[in-house]
Amino acid sequence: MTKFLYFLLFFSPLLSAQINESDTLSIKANLSLTGFYQGGNVETIIFRAKSDFSFKPLKNLVFKTQNSYVYQEFGKEKADEDILSVNFLYLNPDRKVYPLLLGFISTNFRREIDLRSLVGAGVTYQIVNKKSHWLKLSLSSEYEQTAFGETNFNRSDYDGSESINTFRGTVWVNGKYNLFKKKVILKHELYFQPSLEQSNNFRWQADLALELPLWKFLNFKINYIHTFESIVIENQSQEDRFLTFGFTLKSFGLD
Repeated sequence: MTKFLYFLLFFSPLLSAQINESDTLSIKANLSLTGFYQGGNVETIIFRAKSDFSFKPLKNLVFKTQNSYVYQEFGKEKADEDILSVNFLYLNPDRKVYPLLLGFISTNFRREIDLRSLVGAGVTYQIVNKKSHWLKLSLSSEYEQTAFGETNFNRSDYDGSESINTFRGTVWVNGKYNLFKKKVILKHELYFQPSLEQSNNFRWQADLALELPLWKFLNFKINYIHTFESIVIENQSQEDRFLTFGFTLKSFGLD
């Protein structure tokens, strides 16, 4: 974990909270670090890092990558160590409706997901697109491959499978709002992702953030994440919740 933290802190501009791909800037990036520590009889460590980075390789083309890392430790026993890389390629994102390509890679220690990958395509509709606030709805379809470390699942019809592969459809709702004369910033990233082949195979996630500007380049951040997976290893919970506190290094950009 130590090596990863050094990498993240020193090279965060090359990694990638939430960037609007419809911005006119050629390069844009930001980084948020949140967590919790408790010492004493039971030592608890919760750490989350999230970074966004976007750039325009061509005039009407935007590449955006969002990368996050979650680590949890209780009583010096690792409970979670998860990596997620979400990558998008947008064509003409300044329009009201525009197409996208996407690719995801993730791991999950507690859920014993050795590797999950998704590739797909979709379309985004800009409901609101202002400089101070925006709201977007996206629809996409993906092919997913998930390799597990165990083969016993909460649903017996999947038992014996080292990997579960399926086509999915996804509904995304992302937004950012400046409230009370920009003294409070509210952000959300929500998605629902059912399988198009297996009715009992679906997941959803709600990522909510509240930021309070402290300085020109620094915000205090409260972050809440709630996830649900219908297919998990036997005796594991289908839901996860994270509540963390920390800071966001406010986005910078180049024309």
